[in-house]
Amino acid sequence: MATYREIQEWVRQHHGFVPETCWIAHVKADRGLTKAVAPNRLAAQGRARPCPPAKRAAIESALRRFGLLR
Repeated sequence: MATYREIQEWVRQHHGFVPETCWIAHVKADRGLTKAVAPNRLAAQGRARPCPPAKRAAIESALRRFGLLR
């Protein structure tokens, strides 16, 4: 499984920006790739900094690249 650092580096190389880890976590949670809420999450019900819609496609393409999505 790819690390957040590897995903960030791939997105930087292919899309020209570095996604925040909370954005990656948000996309992974929306796609059902997480098992539980992280213990360091600020709000259990919502996200303090959700992934912007314009950045979602780039993160999803990185997840596909690393075999986490089809």
